[in-house]
Amino acid sequence: MPLSASSVTEAATAAFNVCLLASGSKGNSIYISDGTTNLLLDAGLSGKAIENRLARHGLAAGDLTAIVVSHEHSDHIRGVGVLSRRYGLPVYISAATLRAAPQIGKLAQSHSFSVGTPFTIHTLQIHPFAISHDAADPAGFTIANNGLKVGVATDLGIATAMVRERLRAADLLILEANHDVQMLYNGPYPWPLKQRIKGRTGHLSNEDTRQLLTELKHDRLRHVVLAHLSETNNDPGLARETVVPALDNADIPLTVSGQDRCSAMIRIEGGRHAAHGDSSGS
Repeated sequence: MPLSASSVTEAATAAFNVCLLASGSKGNSIYISDGTTNLLLDAGLSGKAIENRLARHGLAAGDLTAIVVSHEHSDHIRGVGVLSRRYGLPVYISAATLRAAPQIGKLAQSHSFSVGTPFTIHTLQIHPFAISHDAADPAGFTIANNGLKVGVATDLGIATAMVRERLRAADLLILEANHDVQMLYNGPYPWPLKQRIKGRTGHLSNEDTRQLLTELKHDRLRHVVLAHLSETNNDPGLARETVVPALDNADIPLTVSGQDRCSAMIRIEGGRHAAHGDSSGS
């Protein structure tokens, strides 16, 4: 069936603005907006820190639509409760995650989702999917609108067939590249912690992410972001060097996110890509 004139207009103007406000073991938060609905995926910094990092891009926490929570670890939920209460923000969180996170405190609004079941927040279609991590009910996400799709998979020990299937055909991929295997093995962490990180419910290595991206690369992929790098067991340059061969010389920007400052604002549109500011994000 041919597209109507209004559908053609919608498809031509479909766009996402995405910024990693912070990414790493000290705090994680991703801003995702289609211009109408403004989400925070996790809020693992203090409320004040998130306000400050939003402000660096001319954004205000009071303009957020909602917060979506991936799992209960403190580096993903530290600011959830205070932001919800301060701005009356609804929080979308699985029932098991909420039970495992009493430190969140009272929420202005709470909406329960089930991993595997899509839901909608205003103009955005959210599909949470199961990931392998040592948390009560951890989730990765795809966020979609008007044919554009953002895929987010961080804090996972292995990339299962489900993960690969849900991330397939994403226009923007945010993937964990937590550690370099040799840096981890030769580093200062105690052996049990090293085993946890490298285990099936731990974190993806640079090499794991290169393999995953090799499988996910496709002609419509606009941008790749490497996330949740360990400050002890990884290096931004090494992560980039290890993962970039998966792109096979395609003209696809790759951003390496950081802990101490927010990334550039990445914009993807229906057929075009633009990034404003320094895309290194390191």
